Amino acid sequence: MKTAKLLLVTSAICGMVLFSGCATQKEIMVQEGHSLAYADGFDDGCHSGKKAGGNMFESFKKDENRFSKHNKYAQGWSDGFRQCENEQEALDRQLRMSQEQQLLSEERKRNNQMDTYHLEQQAFKGIKYDPKLLNNLK
Repeated sequence: MKTAKLLLVTSAICGMVLFSGCATQKEIMVQEGHSLAYADGFDDGCHSGKKAGGNMFESFKKDENRFSKHNKYAQGWSDGFRQCENEQEALDRQLRMSQEQQLLSEERKRNNQMDTYHLEQQAFKGIKYDPKLLNNLK
């Protein structure tokens, strides 16, 4: 249905507006007291997690040197990866469910139309069409 599509598009636009605020996630994390290494790792891990979760517009990002030598970067990367992968998978599930609900709604509508058609056919079964009788109604 058009309403479901409109709702989906509106939700996506609102989400993009919400996440495109003035400060980046990394800047917010630093302001909240996380180290820059953790915030960098979280950011890279988040991109990687979204990619792993099925987002084809993201890419895998990981500074292997920092990951192996800096615990804060590695912890941030792991946290970001898990969180963003889960969010991406939840978003994909929600999209699939919305599509399934739309298909079910369209199928119900088709079934109702077919039921009506068959009922009409049964109601008029045995009735003979005679155009002369219609002329008498004028």
